[in-house]
Amino acid sequence: MRVINRTIERERLSELAEQAGLSITGVGPADSFGDGLADVLVSRIRNGHLDGFPWFTEDRALFSTDPRNLHPTARSIISVGVPYWMPDIQHPNDGVLRGRISRYAWGRDYHKTIKQRMKHLHQLLEDELGRSIEARLLVDTARVVDRAIAARSGLGWYGKNTMILVPRRGSWVMLGELVVDFDLQHDIPLKPKCGQCTRCLDICPTGALVDDYTLHTPSCISFLTIELRGTIPREIREQMGDWVFGCDMCQEICPYTNAAYAEDEPTFRPKSIDHAFPPLHWIISMDEEEFRAEFSGTAVMRAKWEGMVRNAVVALGNTGSPDDLDVLERVLSTHSSPIVRGHAAWASARIDRDLVRPLLKRSHERETDPHVLEEIETAIKAPSA
Repeated sequence: MRVINRTIERERLSELAEQAGLSITGVGPADSFGDGLADVLVSRIRNGHLDGFPWFTEDRALFSTDPRNLHPTARSIISVGVPYWMPDIQHPNDGVLRGRISRYAWGRDYHKTIKQRMKHLHQLLEDELGRSIEARLLVDTARVVDRAIAARSGLGWYGKNTMILVPRRGSWVMLGELVVDFDLQHDIPLKPKCGQCTRCLDICPTGALVDDYTLHTPSCISFLTIELRGTIPREIREQMGDWVFGCDMCQEICPYTNAAYAEDEPTFRPKSIDHAFPPLHWIISMDEEEFRAEFSGTAVMRAKWEGMVRNAVVALGNTGSPDDLDVLERVLSTHSSPIVRGHAAWASARIDRDLVRPLLKRSHERETDPHVLEEIETAIKAPSA
């Protein structure tokens, strides 16, 4: 490949990134973050704030603080972002009982989208430099701390809700990293601007934001609806409201995110309103094949079919009426998943404990799964509201 240029100016990098569909960029060093970040991560692990992620060990935390552990020839890291705030899409007032999906999961899976655009940027950089570039493309799955890289690169600053807040975009930004083997002009990290504001902490329904910049993952609705396999703790279910995949409450309340510029990003638009605010009866009635056909190619697949139906059952318990008890009775009687049946027992009692006790007793007589039996027994014994 013929050498064209040996350096790339910062302004030119932004132009190339824009061509690749990456409208937000920051550049930082590929150096180790040192003991500071490692100490924070280890402290989070030891305090139980990362329980539920058994793979995120102390060894992994230490490994994650040095990008060169993944890419030994790294010299610079290009932190990229794609904004996705679309205020024109709102919960429809159509009388349908609906759940809520976190905005980032409305359209095509962002992992695929950002990686594809970073590949394009990689090619543009090679064309610009006139040589091949050793690069590593990272999107939320590699052993690095994405948000720490974004903050160090000047892309945004850490908000108290632990999200990266980007000027004029708030936290409605998908993040990725392009680790490269050449030097680029580094951007200056931004100073945090949250001040005394604690709106994100105050609004969190489950109290998962236990302190400024500290998230207790096991209580976070996003963790519970996406990552958790099995039973959602009973004491948290009522606080989950109508969320069936993720939660945006700490983002929606943020003044910086509230002031975000609107985006027209077709890739992240839902193919129908049901992919942003899905009817709960529709989700509950799906079998696994229907779920895959409907949500394939989106981040919603991370919850898996059983998890998504479980979440919809909990949401129905929180928002439904006695008119919805027939649906829950069918779930209790016929659903193949014991996890889903167990949550249906809770949801039925949540709607009307007195009315459903005879139904729960009948279900108890025919049920054989120990988990479901325990859920039914607890629901039967629960005091009337």
